[in-house]
Order: sequence, then C-alpha cells, then structure tokens
Amino acid sequence: MLTTAEILKKVRQLEIKSKKLTSDLFTGEYHSAFKGKGMSFKEVREYSAGDDIRFIDWNVSARFGHPYSKIFEEERELTVMLLIDISASSLFGTVHAEKKDIITEIAAVLSFSAVNNNDKVGVIFYSDEVELFIPPKKGRQHALYIVRELLTTQSNHKGTRLSSALKRFSNLTRQKSIAFILSDFLDANYEDALRVAGNKHDVIGIKIYDKMDMQLPDAGLIQVQDAESERIKWVNSSSAGVREKYQQEFFRVTNYCKEVFAKAGCNLLHVRTDEDYVKVLKRFFLSRNR
Repeated sequence: MLTTAEILKKVRQLEIKSKKLTSDLFTGEYHSAFKGKGMSFKEVREYSAGDDIRFIDWNVSARFGHPYSKIFEEERELTVMLLIDISASSLFGTVHAEKKDIITEIAAVLSFSAVNNNDKVGVIFYSDEVELFIPPKKGRQHALYIVRELLTTQSNHKGTRLSSALKRFSNLTRQKSIAFILSDFLDANYEDALRVAGNKHDVIGIKIYDKMDMQLPDAGLIQVQDAESERIKWVNSSSAGVREKYQQEFFRVTNYCKEVFAKAGCNLLHVRTDEDYVKVLKRFFLSRNR
C-alpha cells in the first residue's frame, strides 16, 4: 500500500509526464480527433473576399448598406468517460510493467488531454461490478483527483464484467460522449451492452496485454494461479502442445474482442506492456483526423 507521500509524488510525476506528452504530441490531434456538438453562431463582421455567401446576414447588411457575414465557432463542450478495469488480472505483468501501470499512465494522459481542451472527464472503475463512479468535470484539480484515484483504487472483487460498467455508462447521459475502455478484456458476454453504448456514444477500447498473456515460456513444470478464479494448477510448460493450447486461448479471446468491437462499430487499440503506448495513441488520433 502506498503512503500519502508516495501517492503525492507519483501523482506529480504522472502530471509532469502526461502534460509533456499532451503538449508535445497531442496538441491539436486530440482536439481534431474528437469533434464538438456542431457549430454555434459567434458574431457578424463585414463581408470580405472569400467569405461563403450562404452566411451573409441580410438583415444586418440591409441596415448598414453593405454586406456582413455571420461567423460561427465549433461547440467544443465534450464529455470523456474512462472505463477502467481494476479486476485482479490487471495486476499481471512480466516485462516492463503491470497492466495496471500502463492503464494508469494512459488514463492520466487522456485526462489531461481532455482538461487541456476544456472538456469534462469522468471515470467508472469496474471489476465484476461498478466499484467507483467519478462524475465528469473540467479542470486541472479534477484531473489530479482522477490520477490519485487511478493510483489508489483497489477492488475486493476478482472477476471482470464489462457489461455492468457499460450499462452504467449508457444510463448516465443522454448526450453523446467519448468513452475509452482500458482493460485486458479477459471477459465475455458484453456484446449487447457494447452495441447499445456504441449506438449513442463514441467508444474506443484499449486492450492492454502482456507478452506472457500470449506466450508461455519453456520453463518446465510450473505452478500457475488464475488471478480471477484463484484456481491453482501445475502446468508442463516444456510441452509444445501445452504452449500452443495456451497461445490459441489468447487468440480466441482476442479475436472475440475484435469481432465484438467491429460489430458494434467501435474502435479497438492494442497495447503490449513492453511497447510504447504513445505511438499507438498518436497513430489512432492521426487516423481519426484523416
């Protein structure tokens, strides 16, 4: 368990890292990737060459005897929701970091990107049920509060049920929001809930996985424990058949996830714990801009 001093230090480190990434990499890209609700009238000014004639304000033009154009601006007011998986499997990691560490960093970057663009950001922490809901708000202090909760919120539940988090999210707001789901998606039966959420909102899944989720090392007879069911068993990792079966199960779960997201019309990104998540996010933002 982290001490208060350690938490504050980590919050500060994450703020500095996130702000640097946000300013260096995502300035404009986050803004362009996610559009506001539309255009709202701002003011009128004298018509100048190149102005769209459809936006001439004929009433004002008649009053002053020469043409005036209406000027519009983008309505930016966006709400970003982060659905954060805090089930037991998120504590797994072998190479660079635990999945939870990567989830925390990405969520911090997204939070600061949102508040830097004057958007609201909120969080749903979930395991096999919704554990904590942070209502969406604006501002640096709110982003720092989210980062503190990312570092300290723990679950007493082992399992994962994304469908319960998605149902809570769908019931929260009538307005279209942007939702990032950060999870390893070791889960099932969330297709209906994702389709409902995807019909109303812009939903992006970020699947965090570890190299050893995919490949069992050749290390002889090893004792393994399922983080969520807590079942323990001995596995002969030197058996090529056992290693192949293990890998096939990883791809079965991954392909199920891909299919569910594709059918719901939602985006899905993949981030491995030893890879650079910044490149993955940057590529995604740029592809949205195109």
